[in-house]
This record gives sequence, structure tokens and C-alpha cells, in this order.
Amino acid sequence: MEQPLTQRAYQPLKPRGKRQSRARARQHLAPNPAPLATQDARPSADVPVPEPRPVDTPKADTPKSQDQSAENPKSGAAPNLPKDEESRQKSPKPPEPPVETDSEPEPPAVAPTPTPKPATQTPEPQPPAVAPQPTPKPAEAGGEEKMLPDPRSADFPADKMPAEEVACRERLNTLGVEFEERKAESNPEIGCSIPYPIVLKSLGKSIAIGPGTELNCPMAEAAARFAADVIQPAAKAEFGADLKSIGQASAFVCRPRNGTRKLSEHAFGNALDIASFTLSDGKTIEVGPAPPEKDGKFLDAVRKAACGPFKTVLGPGADADHALHFHLDLEPRRHGGTFCQ
Repeated sequence: MEQPLTQRAYQPLKPRGKRQSRARARQHLAPNPAPLATQDARPSADVPVPEPRPVDTPKADTPKSQDQSAENPKSGAAPNLPKDEESRQKSPKPPEPPVETDSEPEPPAVAPTPTPKPATQTPEPQPPAVAPQPTPKPAEAGGEEKMLPDPRSADFPADKMPAEEVACRERLNTLGVEFEERKAESNPEIGCSIPYPIVLKSLGKSIAIGPGTELNCPMAEAAARFAADVIQPAAKAEFGADLKSIGQASAFVCRPRNGTRKLSEHAFGNALDIASFTLSDGKTIEVGPAPPEKDGKFLDAVRKAACGPFKTVLGPGADADHALHFHLDLEPRRHGGTFCQ
């Protein structure tokens, strides 16, 4: 059963222009196609109507007309609305911009991480944890240079003293040389060796030598014979006095030659350095580069006479190392020759 429309639906509208009045008149004359279910279903004029959904928003090219709302029977909108609500419904919203697939991409919310370098790329060199040590020189071993090999470095004493050593000691006794036996000395690391050393106390009955002079027996015999046969007569002739003693500067010393890797003859007890001569009257003649005239004459005579009994003779003028002594040794030379400077 149809229910009559309420009086509110047919309340007169306020005049809003000729165009609106005509639209409202047509709305009053239009028959109501469908009865309202209940009186409460109609929206009240005092309640604001929500805005239409985006899908229902009229397009930009649609003509703005109030006839559409009047002809639409299902709109259910109340004819009597406030001016603000009515103007809001009449004013279409601006159309939304179409979605463009070719639009510029929006910046990412997180900054992009740079592409890692390939694993095959050579890594940057890192400083070493420990600084590098210099390569030692080939000649260095334990802070000392290796000596050139010498066959005498392998000489060691036998259980019984050889016959030539026994005979050498008998000759020293005949010359009146005082000496003491000493135990064998050697240094395998350097190469020094003196298997049958003796320490001289004198070079004859009246010629002392000091301080303690350690030599091998052949060198001790050569020094004793040279003192008795050459030095004693030269002192008597030049100064009218006998030779009382000889001051030695070096005998057995385990070392190389100065500035070389070759072992010195001192390393085998085969060399003697003489620094001075003392006469029976107390006079001392020292070996040096500029001795007094009379001393120089005596020293020259001794030096020249030494070249023969000894295979090497060096002294002042030969080099700086021999400026203050005579060096005498028995190092074998080619063809039995000598080296004297």
C-alpha cells in the first residue's frame, strides 16, 4: 500500500533564480516512480550529504546541469539542501590526471647501493703489519765475514808430538832460548790454529823478549837465530853496546789481514812484530817513520838483513798498518821468493 508523501517533501523552495525554479517545478510535476519504503529512509535536510565517490565524479566534458539530478529517480537526494551543500554538489571536482605509464620514476626511498667491484679485481695493497727487514749481505754470517779457507786451519795436535817438533825444540835449547810449552789453540769458526805453540822468554843467552810471545816452533827458531846472527852484531857496530832485549808488538793473534778476508800469518803463530830494541847501556831504538840518523842507520841494516831469513818483511813506508813496527813472517812464497817493503 502506497504511503502519501510527507508534507516536508513538498515544502516550497526558496527562490534561487529562474533556472532553478523551473527545474524544481518539473521535479514537483514528475511522478514518483517508486514509493518510499519508510519515512525514515529519506535523508533529512539538516543532515549533510557525503561527497560523491571518485567514480561518480562527473567528467570535465559533462554539461553542468541540474536536470540530471532531477531526472534520476534513484538519487534519493533531498530537494531542500543548504546552499553550501548544494553548491558543493553542483561544483564538480577537477578531474584527476590520467595515469601515464611513461612518467618519470619516483626517486627510491633508500639510496641505491653502488655495484660492488668484481672479485677478480686486484685488491689494493695494504701496509705490512711488520715493516720488512733488509736482506743480509752474502759475506755476512753472524755479523762477521767468512774467512777464505786455509789448509792450516785443519791442523790439530796428535796424541804424540811429531818428530820435527821435537827436533825444533832441541835446536832452541842449543841456542840457549828459554821457552814454555803451551796447549794447542784453535778457532774453527774463524780458522785460526796453532797445534804446538811455545811461549818465548828469551832469544838467546843475553837477549830477552817480551811481553809473552806465543809462536810456533819454526818461527821462534828463526827469530832466535836472526837476533843472534844479525841484530846483535849491528847494535855492537853502530852503538858499541850489546843487544839486551826486544820489544814485540804482536805474535799469535787470531785475525785476518787488515782489510781482507785472508787469515793473517799471526793466526797460525807464524809472524812476529818488533816495535823496539833496547841496548845494554839503556838506549832504546824505536821503529818509526822518522828516527834519528844513527837509529835510522841501525834500523835500515836490520830491515834489509831480514829479507831472506823471513819470507815477508814490512815496516815504515810500506803502509799505515806497519808504520811503527817491523813485520816478519815465514809465509811460503812462489819459487821460494820473498816480499820485502
